[in-house]
Amino acid sequence: MVQSISPSGSLTETLADFALGLAPEDLGQAGMQRMQTFFLDWLGCVLAGADAPAVVMIRDLARSLGDAPEADSLPDRSKVSCLHAALINGAASHVVEMDDLHREAIIHCAAPTMPAILAAAQRTHASGRQMLTAMVAAYEVFIRIALAAGPSHYRYWHTTATCGVFGAAAGAGRLLGLDRRQMIWALGTAGTTAAGLWEFLSDSAMSKLLHPGKAAMDGLLAALLAQLGFTGAVRILEGPKGFLAAMSAESDPERVTRGLGREFLWERSSLKNHASCGHTHAAIDALLAATAGRVLAPESVVRVEARVCSAALDLLGKVQPTTPYLAKFCLPYCLASALLRGRVGLAEFAPERLGDPDLARLMERVTLVADPELSAAYPRTWGARVAVTTTDGRTLIGAVDHPKGDPENPLTQDEVIAKFADLTGDRLPAPTARLLTDRCLDLEHCSDMAGFFTGLAL
Repeated sequence: MVQSISPSGSLTETLADFALGLAPEDLGQAGMQRMQTFFLDWLGCVLAGADAPAVVMIRDLARSLGDAPEADSLPDRSKVSCLHAALINGAASHVVEMDDLHREAIIHCAAPTMPAILAAAQRTHASGRQMLTAMVAAYEVFIRIALAAGPSHYRYWHTTATCGVFGAAAGAGRLLGLDRRQMIWALGTAGTTAAGLWEFLSDSAMSKLLHPGKAAMDGLLAALLAQLGFTGAVRILEGPKGFLAAMSAESDPERVTRGLGREFLWERSSLKNHASCGHTHAAIDALLAATAGRVLAPESVVRVEARVCSAALDLLGKVQPTTPYLAKFCLPYCLASALLRGRVGLAEFAPERLGDPDLARLMERVTLVADPELSAAYPRTWGARVAVTTTDGRTLIGAVDHPKGDPENPLTQDEVIAKFADLTGDRLPAPTARLLTDRCLDLEHCSDMAGFFTGLAL
């Protein structure tokens, strides 16, 4: 483990010291291999979301502006500036809602950080080993700031975006070779750009995709500006007019530095197993446990009661599945899909599925309840309890505290590979997908990330 970091000066200074002091050896071989798996998982999400209309708009706008060909826009494999690559890839990676998450911090780690880091790595011709180390630094900075902001921040602010910009700046700053003063400035500038509001859910607006893309772009921009001498606030986190004071009702600044240098919080990140909002996963798994994965016809189901934490209800309780994207945030829709089809994958959110009368009938029989015990355990665990009452008088019970993909119930490497193949099946021929998988899982031996995708028709 990296040498223990003793807080000295501001929180920003302490995080800058950590981000710059982290060495590849601190990750260990297991850490290197696990982060390679996370990169593969993220890349599958990018390619799966590449053709979404919102991503096409962002991509076409970036290409119309014209700029230096220094990094890959993965949705169309064109070469664009590193800033535009971060924006495009960040947006694409959040489309299918299968990108990784850290449940206690309530964030998606990869979407705002990996696009900035990959773009910086390609701009600087960094090695895979250097990039993996930057990813760990980014995740750790990101998670710790999100923990400090706490659940009250998440109620209004999309933490993936607001805190993700700090991680993007830290990871990109490492690869750009920033010194200590410049890294502090980069984090300070990143903080003043933090944004992302949940109101988009009311209109099914495209904003959520922009959030991680903009966080990736702004974090990288902050690092590039700092490299030129552009100054940023030294106390951007804990200052009286700083990030935590402005955007959290009950912040805990000590969470930023607790255990820093002694433990890696990123290791408690989850990889998602369903193509829906992470707050739906425990209930989906609890239902599948109750039914043993068997599909049930609408006429055989009397009632479904799903007990979840109050935070999940706050986010999901009023969402109607009027679009495929909103359906991912509609828990009755997700549970009805699991009952009817035994899974909640990408196909369950195809536009033609929204009008399925069997789904509609099952959704009417779903009741959502805020469970006090589950609420008290949140966000340490995102648990759920499900009871399915059938017409023959049975009550099928399922209880899950750690849905599949959580670090306590992880996806195996083979399952991550299978997920990548599923995400990219409509886009990549099987041999190309296998070759790209092999490259990702051997990322630490890549000598120049600028050529990582050479020879691959994505």
